[in-house]
Amino acid sequence: MNRTTAILAASIFATTLSACGSNNLFNRDRPDEFAVSRQAPLVVPPDFSLTPPAPGTARPGGETTAEQTLRALFGGPSARSPNEAAVISSADGARADPGIRSQVGSPDTQVVDKGLVVRDILAAPEGDGRDAQAAIPGA
Repeated sequence: MNRTTAILAASIFATTLSACGSNNLFNRDRPDEFAVSRQAPLVVPPDFSLTPPAPGTARPGGETTAEQTLRALFGGPSARSPNEAAVISSADGARADPGIRSQVGSPDTQVVDKGLVVRDILAAPEGDGRDAQAAIPGA
């Protein structure tokens, strides 16, 4: 056991000592982070033809921030493919209300109450159906 400890200690000492040596692996040419120079500030030439906007007027961009965000995320309006146009025309898509998605959750929307059975089916826990059971009332 004493010999094993001596060999282990010698190998750890040799590994530690070899890490102190210098080789070309870690002496790469790097920029000096302490040699910082100042850059000249940017100068915008004055444009005397511009007038400041009047308080309360609309921004000259014409687009709100929400519209710019939607355009950046989803792109602008694109032309429909012939297949998509055919499906929409067969579904009578020209008659559809374009703002229907914002009206679906409103309190004025008329919905049909399907009853307790549909509610129970929709609220049923998810599973593979292996342990499913059916009960026939009155049988």
